[in-house]
Amino acid sequence: MTAEIIIIGDEILIGQVVDTNSADIARELDRIGISVNQILAIQDEKSDILRALKDAATRADVVVMSGGLGPTKDDVTKYTLCQFFDDIVVNNEEVLKHVEELFKKIKNTPLSDLNREQALVPSKATVLFNKYGTAPGLWMEQDKTVFIAVPGVPFEMKMMMEQQIIPKLKREFNRPFIYHKTLRTFGLGESALAERLEEWENNLPEKIKLAYLPNLGSVRLRLSGKGENEKELKEGIEKELTKLYPLIEDILSDNINEDDDITVTLNKLLISKKQFLSSAESCTGGEVAAQFTINPGASSCFKGGLVTYATHSKEELLKVPKKIIEEHSVVSGEVAEAMASNARDLFKSNYAISTTGNAGPKKGESDEEVGTVFIGIATPEKVFSKKYKFGKSREQVVKKTVNKAFELLLRELIKK
Repeated sequence: MTAEIIIIGDEILIGQVVDTNSADIARELDRIGISVNQILAIQDEKSDILRALKDAATRADVVVMSGGLGPTKDDVTKYTLCQFFDDIVVNNEEVLKHVEELFKKIKNTPLSDLNREQALVPSKATVLFNKYGTAPGLWMEQDKTVFIAVPGVPFEMKMMMEQQIIPKLKREFNRPFIYHKTLRTFGLGESALAERLEEWENNLPEKIKLAYLPNLGSVRLRLSGKGENEKELKEGIEKELTKLYPLIEDILSDNINEDDDITVTLNKLLISKKQFLSSAESCTGGEVAAQFTINPGASSCFKGGLVTYATHSKEELLKVPKKIIEEHSVVSGEVAEAMASNARDLFKSNYAISTTGNAGPKKGESDEEVGTVFIGIATPEKVFSKKYKFGKSREQVVKKTVNKAFELLLRELIKK
């Protein structure tokens, strides 16, 4: 089965709101064997919605629309569906009752005529009740294509997809199996990695596809397959992986969950090992700690961090010897190692990350060129540092430094 996703809203097209709904909808559909062939963002205009619906109907088994179901004049999705299906809106008493109760219990404001119009739905639609908002979802069918309209509010859309739409799709349609396997690599760029894997990739079975997913400092390799027999599909991909592993053994980090980034992986590893991390940052200004602690459960493995941006902070708070700074400069491997070692001792953690460098635009207190960074790693057994040159862009220097620091830590953790 195939699907197309239509995101409706001027706010998406002008960059005022970042579209996350399409990613969430696509992920849910893929999980049950429905391949998304296209994602389209369009204006809150009847003509644009009609054109998108007509085009999608020629290609897809399922069309999911998000947005335009609210109570204001720019919310035209359900009226456009009526035009597309040659239908009319009718009052749905159950929806109206739900809206009235919602306003009475939660909103504590008078119910306006606009809010009552939320109960007007296309007569041919199956209503998908919105437990968390006023706009109901809609399920309509024509010429073997299913058209589903969901609210644009992300939380409401997610709940409707998980609790109603996905179960209904699973009940009513036979779907193939889709299986993904993702690996993370470090140390080679996308093009260099593609060259290394060219012969293996050219010999992949027709049903198995390889995707390169590059990010700062790493490239994920995703093997995907689709088929009617789940067991054969998984066995086929696992067989190809046995041929792939020897080719990337020197740059392979780990086997990861599709949704995991490196900080999630580090979080899980530290918790499983019952060990703790701390940080001491200069040029990254707290980004190491910020990115690590954004994950749920970080408190179980992260002791704390210091941002010692000024030289005197490194001396006074981290107790980096003034002599080391004078001899090697504040941007040096020796200072990075002292920062990491002292942070580990200060927070009584097993591991520590440190960063010191010239992020730009000026050199600051060191003669090292802009973009030069030293990353320190302290482990229970040793302390070491690495020197990198990350270019002239301050933003990129910070991002690359944080990613590389996490990579260095991950390599130490997976050695054990």
